[in-house]
Amino acid sequence: MADYKNIKGFNIQYLDSDPPNPIEGQMWFNSTTQTLKGAEAGGAPLGTWSSGGDMNTARISNTGAGTQTAALSFGGSDPVGRTGVNESYNGSSWTELADLNSARNELGGSGTQTAAIGAGGAMPPGVVAFTETWNGTSWTEVADLNTARDSLIQSVGTQTANLIAAGNVVPRAQTETWNGTSWTEVGDLNTGRALAAETGTQTAAAVIGGYIYPTPGFQDAHEQWNGTSWTELANISGARNRLLGTGISQNSIIVAGGSNASPGFSAQTEFWNGSAWTELNDMATARYAGSATPASSSTSSLFSGGGTTVPVATTEEWNIPEYVVKTFTTS
Repeated sequence: MADYKNIKGFNIQYLDSDPPNPIEGQMWFNSTTQTLKGAEAGGAPLGTWSSGGDMNTARISNTGAGTQTAALSFGGSDPVGRTGVNESYNGSSWTELADLNSARNELGGSGTQTAAIGAGGAMPPGVVAFTETWNGTSWTEVADLNTARDSLIQSVGTQTANLIAAGNVVPRAQTETWNGTSWTEVGDLNTGRALAAETGTQTAAAVIGGYIYPTPGFQDAHEQWNGTSWTELANISGARNRLLGTGISQNSIIVAGGSNASPGFSAQTEFWNGSAWTELNDMATARYAGSATPASSSTSSLFSGGGTTVPVATTEEWNIPEYVVKTFTTS
């Protein structure tokens, strides 16, 4: 009969502490706690939110770029009004950088911490088509969107290969792609809507949730883009708008937070595995319309700012463990 060594290729180790990076299936005896332990695969159901450093400026309807440890959050509305404030995150704290040229909220943003893009938004006297790019030091105005729009949460892709869809309270279905120089109109969404999450890349994107005014209101629709057209897939379980999405793969997406009919602010987190949505651990602070990190994978994300009854500076970090250590018992 095969023993553990023959199956796994090594003996059960006798250690005074748990190994820092065990592999799936590894077992060991912890002599300090006098327990037999092992490592099993982590994954989405085990993901959790933890507190990160607060932004310097509390705001709502901001947008973001980058990853969990190298993020950017820009634009939005603070208690005074629309703002062009731009902050970067190093994994623990935020630093103020050069402002947007045009202070506005509800714009779509994506890219990286040193190569970001922000398009559309709202500023007096109304909706704008402005596009700005960030080089790590300053913002530069470039070619406008073909269709001015606000009520955006995010855009999709990189600074030179971007996609933006939906927008405006009177919902838009228009989709535009950016090649680093100009915007081109491409295939419309099946369901035009405002305030939807957007994730993925320019040729493999997703639009999730949103709002249609005046009816039917909050949306649970989920569509994916293949570079040519949009296809409707399984809906999220909680219809809501102003939710945040993260995931550079269409088959691995996290959406969190948002606004819904009751109680108004959501902490709900859901994971898409390519075929179905699963509800995961809630955020600590229910809120809507903050900034996420669209260049992150679904295993490591950031949600910053947003609103409850007032704009907040709260930052939460989402992590899915690669493995989990289990203690063996008689059960």
